[in-house]
Order: sequence, then C-alpha cells, then structure tokens
Amino acid sequence: MPVSNPPARLAGILLEPGDADFDAARSLWNGRFDRRPDLSARCSQTAEVAAAVDYARANGMRLSVRGAGHSYAGKSVADGGLLIDLSPMDRISVDTESRTVTLQGGVTCGQLDAATQRHRLATSLPTVSSVGVAGAALGGGTGYLGRRYGLTLDNVVSAEVVTADARVVSTSVDKEPDLFWALRGGGGNFGIVTELTLRLHEVGPRVLAGQIIYPFDRELLLRFRDFMAEAPDELQCYPFMFRVPPIDAFPPETHGVPVIDFVLCHHDPEADDFVQPLRELGQPILDAVAPAPYTQVQQTFDANLPAGQRYYSKAHDVEAISDGVADIVAEFVPQMKGAFTAAYFDPLGGAIGRVDPAATAFAGRNAGFSFHTLAGWMDADDDESVIEWASAFHQAMRPHSTGGVYVNLLADDENDRVPDAYGANYSRLVTLKRAWDPENVFTSNYNIPPTGT
Repeated sequence: MPVSNPPARLAGILLEPGDADFDAARSLWNGRFDRRPDLSARCSQTAEVAAAVDYARANGMRLSVRGAGHSYAGKSVADGGLLIDLSPMDRISVDTESRTVTLQGGVTCGQLDAATQRHRLATSLPTVSSVGVAGAALGGGTGYLGRRYGLTLDNVVSAEVVTADARVVSTSVDKEPDLFWALRGGGGNFGIVTELTLRLHEVGPRVLAGQIIYPFDRELLLRFRDFMAEAPDELQCYPFMFRVPPIDAFPPETHGVPVIDFVLCHHDPEADDFVQPLRELGQPILDAVAPAPYTQVQQTFDANLPAGQRYYSKAHDVEAISDGVADIVAEFVPQMKGAFTAAYFDPLGGAIGRVDPAATAFAGRNAGFSFHTLAGWMDADDDESVIEWASAFHQAMRPHSTGGVYVNLLADDENDRVPDAYGANYSRLVTLKRAWDPENVFTSNYNIPPTGT
C-alpha cells in the first residue's frame, strides 16, 4: 500500500475499496475477471494521469490503465497496485475543416461515432460501441471501414502520451517519430495515451448494412471466399458461425441450429447490387439487409456482447479460407460450446494490406483474414468445457495460420504469443521499450519486456 501522501493534483480523485465509485472504476467487460486494485485514480485530465504515474512510481505500486475495460484478456485492470481509470476523460472535438477529431483517452467508439456523424464524418473503428477508441488504436482497430480507410491506427495523426517517468510527450510523424511508430500497434507498452487526433472521412449518415443467415454449410464459406475476392474496398462482410438463439426473430425449428451469418456493410446505401450474390446462395433463414443509419450499424453487435458475460478469445491470422480451413470449421462449428459463442473471419486486404508492415508496429497486413473464435457463456461451471472446445478449435486451425495474430484478440493465457503478433517488428519494439520504459512500468498489457523475453 502507498506510503506517501498523494500530490495535490490527485486530491479528490483517488478511490479506495469501499468508496462509492470504486467498483465501477475497476469493472471489466469480461465477466471472467474480478480484479481488485488497491487504489484507483479517476482522471479527467492529462496532468492527473501524470501525477498518478509519479505517485505509483514513488510508492512502488504496480500500474494498470483502464479506458473502457473491454480487453478480452482482462488486461485493463490488475490485482493490487494503482489503477488509472481514464473513463472520465471523454471530451471530443471535431474539426470539420481539417477533417480530424481530437479525443481523450476514455472515449468509446459509440461516443466518437455519435460526435462525428453529426457532420457526416467517421473514422475506422471497431463494431462494438462500448470498445475504447484508444485501446483499439494502440493495438490495431478493425471494422466496417477498414478495407477502405485502413485500421484505426492508420488514421492516427498525433497522440499525447504520459511516459513511464511521468512526462507528457506529444508525438506524431514529425515529433518523437519512433514513439509514434511504436504506439501504433504496440499496445499500452510505451505510455498512457491521454489524447488522440484521428483523420475523418465522409461516411453516412446512412449505409447499406444487415445480415443474411443460412443454415451452416461448408460450401457457403468457400463461396463467400470467392465473393470477397471480387468485393470492392467499400464493402466489408463477416461470416459469423453460431447457434441460433431461442428468440422470436427466428423460426422455432431453427433454434439451436448452427448457421452462417453474413454480416455486412457497404458505404453506399444504394449498393444493393453488390450484396445480391450473397442472397443467391440458397434459401436464407433471415435476410435483413437495408439502408440504415451508420451509428445504428456500429451498434449491431452490442446486444450479443454484453458486459459481465464470460468470454474466452482465440485467434489466428490466415492467408486464405482454403479447403482445409473450411474442413476444420465444418468439424468444430457443430460441436460449438457456449450459448453465446461465435467464430468468424475478418477480411483484411484493401487499404489495410496496402500499408508496408514495417510502417507501423502492426505486422499482420499480409494476411487475408483474421480468424477469431470468441466463446461466450454465463455459468462459471461451464468454463472448462467451453475453453477446452475453443482451445481444440484453435489448435486444429494452427497449421493453416500464417503464424501471426492480431494482438487485441489474444487470450489471458497467451503472453507467449506476443512476439507472434509483431513478427519482424518485435525486435524494434523491444529496443523502443528499453528506451521509453526500461523498468517495465507499463506491464499490465500484452507485455513487451525491455529484455525481449
């Protein structure tokens, strides 16, 4: 526990267990984790973050940093030490003339979309509104706009960072360019990002979006592969595999049946011709593609990924949806465990693939798809069976992997795979970690040790 009095800049924002807002500050989206820091600093400005870092260092306290708390692996909050909670840092400023937006480190995707869509602008963001923008950008940030406008991190113009020695540093391609390179993909290893400026693009207010659902069939996955090979960058489509939930939107005879759900978005609300081939694959259980507000589309997955549910994430980068990949999916999807489990392919390519993998720390640009198994369930008694199924699926897919993985999708038991996420960029990241955080102050993350091992 701390031995020195907090500085004046922390007065009134330090919370202890038992304080009214302490449990809210330490809450995590993934219900598998119930982490308990010793103290929490609920920061609303950069000076408070710097003071909190200085305070933790002076008292030998472990640091963790929570933006939106959406980490699959629960990395946002650690047991013990000082939690720096950025959630009060939610200010957003849109500059329509330069088509940029500046936001604080606690802003969520939903908040940012709402602010930018008032001007019919958007930037590339994940498709769950409760995800923190900064956390997504530090690791990558995929979503409906990625194939057209790149990853979230590809749209970062500049960042304000609190470093391990409690300095406030501004960084861009012209200021501290090595740090700027490392931040874009290197996660929270190099500092606490308190402010980001991102490029904006003309999007919305309506797009063409929705889902087309069929009973699961291996052949449909292969036909999707061929469809995406010809798709324009403006179209993104995820094939989700899951079991139909027992809700009124689906006929009773389909409840519990494995399906393949083509979840899509085209930037042009009138681009129905591009979607038509997906409607002609057979007799769909559901066809719900239509023009819709972009902000609504960005919240499509929210109801299926509620906070407090138990989650386990496993992922691979794959070069292509080969016949062998389709065989493995066809083997494991009918055995799916977890009432809210889904597996899906995230098509990359487009603008994502046109960036040199060495240009940012994000290394997986040459992959055709990211394959993600996201197991979801409610009862802790089911942990073993669900995790065992997801792990077996993951192992079966391994021979078809490029060897890489999107770092934000790593599970809590996969720290050994962090070098895989960065490939040839890992050695440079280790060098920069030694330069910016030689004592590994920022360790509650997908950690890059200063020693490299």
